[in-house]
Amino acid sequence: METCTQCGTELGQNAKFCSECGTSVQKNVTTEEYQVTADEVAKKVKDLVHEGNVSSLVVKDSDGKAVLSIPVTAGVVGVIVAPVLAVIGALAMVMGNYTIVVVRKKETAPAAVTT
Repeated sequence: METCTQCGTELGQNAKFCSECGTSVQKNVTTEEYQVTADEVAKKVKDLVHEGNVSSLVVKDSDGKAVLSIPVTAGVVGVIVAPVLAVIGALAMVMGNYTIVVVRKKETAPAAVTT
């Protein structure tokens, strides 16, 4: 099931916009979800950001509500990571389980060169 790249809400089949936040549905992206405890959130987010092929991350609480949405841009990763990890550390103080939704751009095969 596809999820919104902005808020992590599950999208209906053939949706063009998210019913929760109104964001336009992006094509050529994949999403993955990781279930983590409050203690594991910061480490998992840090690991995912450093992988380098992540477009955005959404952290959702146990009720499925997005509590943090992080756009990940290669040029600003270092600037964003420290404050975001501080926020995530504050989240960890509120015990619970979280879901991290990872949005990645699909790898496209290079176009064939014709001569």
